[in-house]
Amino acid sequence: HGGRRGGPVLRASPAAAPGWSVGTGLPGGPSFSFQVYDDKDYRRIRFVGRQKEVNENFAIDLIAEQPVSGADSRVVACDGGGGALGHPKVYINLIFPLGSFQDKETNTGTCGYCGLQFRQQRQH
Repeated sequence: HGGRRGGPVLRASPAAAPGWSVGTGLPGGPSFSFQVYDDKDYRRIRFVGRQKEVNENFAIDLIAEQPVSGADSRVVACDGGGGALGHPKVYINLIFPLGSFQDKETNTGTCGYCGLQFRQQRQH
């Protein structure tokens, strides 16, 4: 410490990071986080005597199943459902200018945080 406020400073070590893979053809299959370790890596100990569990419900697929929400206004606000499980509130322009989170073909605006989609309902 040496009289400084706060805790010790953590520095990144030059050690190699684990390999990441989404392939399923690997011996033993991927772990729940798709980390693949060498056969002699000590981190494989957590799988000794246990079966690896892989969650097949990927968030991106679950969001894609959600219907597009209709909006009466030109701008919608999304907070991911609010509360502790939400995200910061963002405003999505559904008309102009076309932003990076708008799909020109489907005329939908997509939340950059949670992926929910919105479309302005045409008013006749």
